[in-house]
Amino acid sequence: MLDYNTKFAIRTKKFAVEIVKFYVTYCKKTEELRVIGKQILRSGTSVAANFRAYIRGRSQAERFSKMCIVVEETDETLFWLELIEDTNLIEKSIISPIKQEIEELLKIFSTTKYKINQTK
Repeated sequence: MLDYNTKFAIRTKKFAVEIVKFYVTYCKKTEELRVIGKQILRSGTSVAANFRAYIRGRSQAERFSKMCIVVEETDETLFWLELIEDTNLIEKSIISPIKQEIEELLKIFSTTKYKINQTK
């Protein structure tokens, strides 16, 4: 069984790969999708990069700070996906699996952030 850090380093990197594929496949069709897609590309890949930084934090305060960024980027990615969904720029069936994963990650990382803050 993988520990928390390894499990979510793998999971967030896999999510980042899916975000890149999503962008390449769906977000170049219109100017609106290109603009929003670049935001998703930035925030979605940032989740994985900042989770790695969280793992390598040198202190509890630094790890808490990095987890705050992870939560912020995760929530921002969810926002952009919701915006695409609400404007019907891409079919909901295409967005649904990505959105489900980011919602799960947001719940997990928000809980982790809360727990880190409680032990400070």
